[in-house]
Amino acid sequence: MSGATAADRRESTLADGVQLPLLGLGVWQVPNGRECVDAVRRALELGYRHIDTAQAYGNEASVGEGLRESGVARDQVFISTKFNPGRSDPVAEVERSLERLGVERVDLYIVHWPKGGPTWAWPGMERARERGYARSIGVSNFDVAELQQVLATASIAPVVNQVQFSPYEYRKGLLDACRGNGIVLEAYSPLGHGRHIGSETATRIAQRLGRTPAQVLLRWCIERDVPLIAKSTHRDRIAENAQIFDFTLSNADMAELDALDRTGGTQRALERKWW
Repeated sequence: MSGATAADRRESTLADGVQLPLLGLGVWQVPNGRECVDAVRRALELGYRHIDTAQAYGNEASVGEGLRESGVARDQVFISTKFNPGRSDPVAEVERSLERLGVERVDLYIVHWPKGGPTWAWPGMERARERGYARSIGVSNFDVAELQQVLATASIAPVVNQVQFSPYEYRKGLLDACRGNGIVLEAYSPLGHGRHIGSETATRIAQRLGRTPAQVLLRWCIERDVPLIAKSTHRDRIAENAQIFDFTLSNADMAELDALDRTGGTQRALERKWW
């Protein structure tokens, strides 16, 4: 968005030229049904333009319904979904995702985690993009070594690596490696599933700025040009999480928040793998 200031810029440009909104709504653990439909509709009504789901979440149909109920044009909304690597064929699975979502293509299709090794699914992801099922393709929960293995064999490089990322999980080694390879690191669970909202540091900065701790923690990602996925089903919290583009954090604020890191600036995507 040329001409936008550091405070109000709302998109990041991926290596393939696609514009990724810096703020997205996540629907992990939101059951398929009315709750998910309403969360998506509310977010879009409140100005969100990125919705992030996954095949493993089981709620793609509700995401599609929420999009339709919102009345926002499809071409105004960035939709991400993720390939479940417990399945065998990324192309067949994205075809099913598109049917559930009720759209002709997704904007970003991601390998959800590197189950079975980091490279086996990538040729299928490339085919999904070549067939027009996804504008962009990426990965999630990949550490630096896993990214390097994909890059060594890829014809089309991943443009996103979506990982757990926050001041408490400031994976600087992974962030630097992603950027060095033209990959945008995207943050999920930037509030630590709500745990980080009680941060004394974030609370102190928030009180000085007249903001909430959640807004401070999310703004930390924006200051680092890291797109983020914030999950909520409550209208007030969805609205609160969106109010992060009209203020900035000082260098001192950022340094205080950086110091909360518990990972040692790791190159890992996770401290403990679940697969």
